[in-house]
Amino acid sequence: MHFSKEDCLKFVEENDVRFIRLQFTDIFGRMKNIAITDKQLSNAFENGIMFDGSSVAGFAGVEASDMLLFPNPETFTVMPWRPQQGKVARIICDIKKHDGTQFEGDPRYILKRTLQKAEQLGYVFQVGPECEFFLFHTDDEGRPTTITHDTASYCDLAPIDLGENARREMCLTLEEMGFEIEASHHESATGQHEIDFRYTDALTAADNIMTFKLVVKIMAQHNGLHATFMPKPLPGVSGSGMHINMSLTQDGINLFDKDKEEDQSDISDTAKQFAAGLLKHIKGITAIANPLVNSYKRLTPGFEAPVHIAWAPMNRSPLLRVPTPRGEGTRLELRSPDPTCNPYLTLALLLEAGLEGLNKGLKLPKPVNVNIYNLSPQQEKRLKIDRLPSNLFVALEEMKKDQLIRSTVGDHIFNKYYSAKMSEWEDYDNAIHPWEINKYLKSF
Repeated sequence: MHFSKEDCLKFVEENDVRFIRLQFTDIFGRMKNIAITDKQLSNAFENGIMFDGSSVAGFAGVEASDMLLFPNPETFTVMPWRPQQGKVARIICDIKKHDGTQFEGDPRYILKRTLQKAEQLGYVFQVGPECEFFLFHTDDEGRPTTITHDTASYCDLAPIDLGENARREMCLTLEEMGFEIEASHHESATGQHEIDFRYTDALTAADNIMTFKLVVKIMAQHNGLHATFMPKPLPGVSGSGMHINMSLTQDGINLFDKDKEEDQSDISDTAKQFAAGLLKHIKGITAIANPLVNSYKRLTPGFEAPVHIAWAPMNRSPLLRVPTPRGEGTRLELRSPDPTCNPYLTLALLLEAGLEGLNKGLKLPKPVNVNIYNLSPQQEKRLKIDRLPSNLFVALEEMKKDQLIRSTVGDHIFNKYYSAKMSEWEDYDNAIHPWEINKYLKSF
């Protein structure tokens, strides 16, 4: 159900909602919120709620810190896990400056701006994410560990899958909040899980990803577990990704679908040009889609995560694939992003890259129909297959070279993000890691 302002105010009054959390996302993909009482909701809709932007990393300095949160009524939902007497609801907000003008550092605004550009061309960008996460035990003081008693693997059931009850509660809670859950299952690594929700427009999908991560963490906590979206918390096993399925529609028709009278095993020229745009810009996008030092521990050979910049119709090993369903289900699946990314910025960049592919009529290279994981460096060179950035530093350098990144996210976000992530890399690069101590301390 999509609420209007009047619907929200009426629901709050009639259903004993006493607190409303005004939620927003910072440029690094972390959810923030300010709580107000039900008496303040009408004022929030009309005039916004003031907050200190200088206290949010990447937003503003103290000289321009007063900012306003304006709730989007269509994102109103009750938080089912909170008390049912004096209910708590949430609304996702847009961020404006104190004078009411748009704040250019609001990631949700960046996506909305890009979607408006697509809409002017007659396109609707549809997205379906596949989010993976790990469930770990906590210690006696409630702090997270990397310990799991789970010995299950892909699609196993209880009693082997000890996270099944927690995952069930996650799915039921998400459904109460309006999600349509398509599938949930144990993933290949011990303690690893995946929940997929329905294809929808990109803005709703980004909002859903942020809500999903919050619900997963809270329901895990209710079960005495810790949920983490860290891409590679354990060595020697597969990490957690967030595959992104996407398509363009126009007047309700999937433009990635091949004409009905043509070969249904193929995809349309629109899909191919869109895909060519993705492949052209994926190196620069990787710094946003894979934002942590740890993200690149997942993007290594041998653990099913993509490493090579290539595509194929059904082959599961390349970066970009076309899953089996055709017709209205035709879509591109990008396999590199991980769930720590800012979904608003990531989806905006993927759409901009795809639109450039369409505008310039970019040519898609030949598909790679072999197991790309097993290619030697010589074979890669012969097939002219490039690789994704190998670490955060390389990704940031690629981001710096790609003008599409800056033009999409704007100077404010680009400069703040680049500076913060380069500092993060330098902190990691200058740290002495346990591996170094174990390897060198006794030998030298």
